[in-house]
Amino acid sequence: MTESSSIKWRQLANELRAKIQDGTYPPGSTLPQLKTYSRELGIHHETVRAAYKELEREGLVRTIQRKGSVVLEPPVRRRITRGVTVTRDPARGYVFPAASRPDEPWQVHGQPFRKVVPAPAEVSDQFGLDPGSEVLRRRRVTSPAGEPPFQLVDTWLSPDAVQSAPRIAEPSPGPGGYLDRLEEAGHGPIEWEETFRIRMPDREEAKLLEIAVSIPVLETTIVGTSALTGKPIEVTIRVIPGDRVELAGKLQRGDSAQWPVDPVEPPETAA
Repeated sequence: MTESSSIKWRQLANELRAKIQDGTYPPGSTLPQLKTYSRELGIHHETVRAAYKELEREGLVRTIQRKGSVVLEPPVRRRITRGVTVTRDPARGYVFPAASRPDEPWQVHGQPFRKVVPAPAEVSDQFGLDPGSEVLRRRRVTSPAGEPPFQLVDTWLSPDAVQSAPRIAEPSPGPGGYLDRLEEAGHGPIEWEETFRIRMPDREEAKLLEIAVSIPVLETTIVGTSALTGKPIEVTIRVIPGDRVELAGKLQRGDSAQWPVDPVEPPETAA
């Protein structure tokens, strides 16, 4: 692409960005069809394509097959104060540190489903299975009420877990969910360990979260280990668009960082 065409697509991206921000193109609307718009502007269609791609990289639009470039809702950034305490709600069961506030209603997008599918390597490794082994996955997409999809949550349950607590494979495992059923089957108290990483989403994840594939995501993985066997029995992977979340935590002083600082005695000098 020449320097002149580079300047043109950047100018066009700036103009379209301003129109999205002032409501000329509101959320849910579609930018003009690429070739029609290029003829209207008297510029090459690749210049228009480059401008659209830039807006997609910024998370302002998403390309949807047979629809075009659809303007997205502005992301709502939510703060997650990362604690290490798992609490319990009598109505919901275990509650892990998350971006929700007490009593805040959440909604499910689409239909949650469960299916036995080939597990990713990180899951099969945890369960001690061969690569590509089929494992029960429970999947749901959720968000605070009225907001676009906030997180894609996959819970993988080991074959041993399903065998010992068959109700976890049902659509509704009952009060307290699958974790209560596992602990009732003798695996409690379950211990959990959580890890984080930043990565790019695959196309299916981007579609379910309604984001562009160019938007990084935060992935958190919680591995639950059975007290009965000492082995992982459940792995929950949560994927959150990177522009919708920020992590926060309170720093504490260690013993060596207390204030006021103890005075340092000057070294003795030889007489």
